[in-house]
Amino acid sequence: MKFSTLAKANAAGSLPLLLSLAKSFATPLYRASFLVAALDKGVLQQLSGGARDADAIAEALGITGHRELLCAWLDLGVRLGELAVTDGRYRLASRRAKALARPRNDAVAAALEEVVRFHFPVLLNAPAMLQSGARLTMSDQDGSIIARSSRIVQPFLEEAVEGVLARTGPVRLLEIGCGSGIYVRHAASLNPELTAVAIDYQDEVAAEAAANLAQWGLADRVEVKRADARKVADTERFDLVTMHNNIYYFAAHERTELLAHMRSLLKPGGRLLLTSACKGGNLSTEVLGLWFEFADFGGPLPDTTELALQMKDAGFTDIQMRRLIPGEQFCSFVGRNPSSATAAEERLS
Repeated sequence: MKFSTLAKANAAGSLPLLLSLAKSFATPLYRASFLVAALDKGVLQQLSGGARDADAIAEALGITGHRELLCAWLDLGVRLGELAVTDGRYRLASRRAKALARPRNDAVAAALEEVVRFHFPVLLNAPAMLQSGARLTMSDQDGSIIARSSRIVQPFLEEAVEGVLARTGPVRLLEIGCGSGIYVRHAASLNPELTAVAIDYQDEVAAEAAANLAQWGLADRVEVKRADARKVADTERFDLVTMHNNIYYFAAHERTELLAHMRSLLKPGGRLLLTSACKGGNLSTEVLGLWFEFADFGGPLPDTTELALQMKDAGFTDIQMRRLIPGEQFCSFVGRNPSSATAAEERLS
């Protein structure tokens, strides 16, 4: 290469800009995409048990041909620094890859997959969707990934459940959007007399929750259903209704009516516990909110003041809002279904 050619490229400013963008943006995107694919197909998990050659990896993946393409993909993982290779045997190299391969970090792995598979596309496609009028649908989301990634906030949600659940005596619980079933499980562990109905809108999520609860020995105490929260029949009254990380699955103008329906399912004095990321949080939650604004079935993350007012308009009393994670807009909202006497007094006041 002539020095004059390099000088021209530098003078135009395009080469330095390209190199800067590659270092700052492209390479991290490549790493994230590689790690998500390697996690999704179990490659990181395979290599966490020791080095393997391409043939062993291909056999585990069920790949019968195009071994050279698999090697090209693995070699790119080496170039990105996530893998290493010695004598044709690949192993985990980066601390990121090693950490993500550990089962205890599954929620973090799922959160990374959520960012790559769901957050990036809405940022990339938002202008085009506005031009065409297209909207995201439920099929653009994987409920099992969302259920797994939400476990990052599990300790905080468990604490919120502990704050409203009676430890003794019969308790009837309704969980709206049960995910994997872990919060129903936690509630059941706190009160041995608790029984529950757990519903989820997505068939595969409800099926997974039912399988999990059966494995945990709770099939006789928890009934799992595929159901739309807006259509749950009010033939039974519950002591507690819980909604975790799903109020934004409903359009903002639907929320007061939805909350009023939740109140109709409660016994007098029963309580609703609602937890949610709210507006004004970190960038990841703001992009999550953007995703639901572009969906044909959801809406923006709730504003804390607005959601408390919607609960009040739905007829709840003694409404309490609490920030669950210090420094973050991740909050719990608790409201009580008033007794008949209390409701009558409020109407007269």
